[in-house]
This record gives sequence, C-alpha cells and structure tokens, in this order.
Amino acid sequence: MTTTTLTPPVSIFLQSLVGIFKRPPRLQIAALCYRKSRKGLEVLLVTSRGTGRWILPKGWPELKEAGHETAETEAYEEAGIVGSAESKPFAHFRSYKGMDGGLNLRTRVDVYLIKAEDQIADFPELGQRTIAWVPVDKAIEMTGEPELHRVLKRLEAHIKHR
Repeated sequence: MTTTTLTPPVSIFLQSLVGIFKRPPRLQIAALCYRKSRKGLEVLLVTSRGTGRWILPKGWPELKEAGHETAETEAYEEAGIVGSAESKPFAHFRSYKGMDGGLNLRTRVDVYLIKAEDQIADFPELGQRTIAWVPVDKAIEMTGEPELHRVLKRLEAHIKHR
C-alpha cells in the first residue's frame, strides 16, 4: 500500500477549498471600527494586501465563531484593534473579492460595528497593510465602493442618535 503525503502548499490550498464550501456562500465579515476623537467621529480603514485599495478589515467567516467574533478577529489581525463588536450586523453591502488568477467573486459583506477601545502596536498583519483613522467624509472619498459609502453615511447618523 502506498501513501501520498501532500506538500504544505497543496495541503493549505485544499483546506481553503474545504472552508469555502463549509461557509455560507460568498459571505465576508467586515469590522467597521470607530472612535470619537478631538476631530469628531473617525473610522478605521486598511489597505488590501493585493491592490492597496482602502477597505474595512474583513475576511471569510470562521467556522467556529459567530459573525461578531469574526469581525473582532479581523480588526485585531489586520489593524491591532481591541474592542467589542455589536452582536448583530449593522449593515451589509455587495462587493467583489479578488481571488488568485484574476477571478473576482461577488460577495455579500456583513458589517459589524466595533467601538475601538485600544490599538495594539504589534499584531499579526503588521507591515502588510497601511492603516488610517479618518473622518467619515474622508473615508467615503478614500473608498471606491458606492455601497460602502451608504454604510458609512448611515454610521454617522447612527452615532449621532445614540
């Protein structure tokens, strides 16, 4: 009997395929991190690793985590944010996820609010992304997704009414 051992890149690829089929189809989880500063309401944007576009921290749902827990994980891994996400999505929008080989998947992005309590200097994706805290109107200018613009405008109204 012969056994085949998969090399690490092949094994990782196969594990990611299994994960895609176990998760809700084409769903991503985003963290809309906000804070109040002397300048007023600010939101966190990060650059994507591939294209350098300004986006919210986001990723695929984790199989063993609720959506708000995945949002907290993404905020921490991508920007060192510590905070508690609201348990229900604040909003959702449609987007595209660029995959290897030029494939773009249409995705639904569930957005969870996180009031930032702290930002740790050393986090898993340090140096892989640029991070910016900006006023909501500036974030709208920086991001290229009209549906995300709608979510950002809604945040401003939501926070004012709290």
